[in-house]
Amino acid sequence: MSDFPEPAPYQPQQPQFVRVGLPIVKPYVTYALIAVTILIYLGQIAGPLLFHTDQLTLLGIKDGPDIRAGEIWRLITPVFLHGSIYHIGFNMYALYAFGRGLEPRFGHLRFAALYFLAGFAGNVLSFVLTPAASLGASTAIFGLITAEGIFLYQNRKLLGQQANRAIGNIVMVAAVNLFLGMSPGIDNWGHIGGLLGGLLFAWFGGPRWKVEGMFPSLYLADERQGHGLWAGVAAVLIVFLPLAAIGFLYPAG
Repeated sequence: MSDFPEPAPYQPQQPQFVRVGLPIVKPYVTYALIAVTILIYLGQIAGPLLFHTDQLTLLGIKDGPDIRAGEIWRLITPVFLHGSIYHIGFNMYALYAFGRGLEPRFGHLRFAALYFLAGFAGNVLSFVLTPAASLGASTAIFGLITAEGIFLYQNRKLLGQQANRAIGNIVMVAAVNLFLGMSPGIDNWGHIGGLLGGLLFAWFGGPRWKVEGMFPSLYLADERQGHGLWAGVAAVLIVFLPLAAIGFLYPAG
């Protein structure tokens, strides 16, 4: 018999969970968008009362003939216009709810680009597929919903099981709102376009986190920092600029 003790059986190390601080960024763009949109809505209300005309709405809604006549700003300006207090209230609540989480992750400039490009994408698809005039920030809001889902999916390994649960909730929110958008008078093509715009922007330009540093000084770094903005912008424009051209050549309806 050997005088040496037998080696202890191998026991695999249990994984250790390390808490890493998230970026702390105030959502100033979100607050600014809400404030500007509310001010413009007050102008929509005041116009008919003071001047017997609603010039803000007339000059800013998505209207196919006016866009084809050269008023291309109407592919963006509808995100600032709303038809009722309930309309703006719902959209601004959604912007507040999603913007406070997305803006710190995307950064101020990239979040602003996401918002306006999703709105642009929604209005382009509506311009191409329906002759009805429309207005509202919901095109951009639907883009934020999709961007949230893409962010969670692309960072699911870091975020763990909570990401999978949140993705399921995002899918449910989008599906329910698209179903409600089938009601008469709602521009669901704009919603679908906003979803696609947000998906493209976030898939190619949204933050993809990785953990850097040495324990215990760990931090999250964005692999796309610096080029994500331009990749997201390019992805949306490559798809939706040709679609806009189709709308000029072949009027909807």
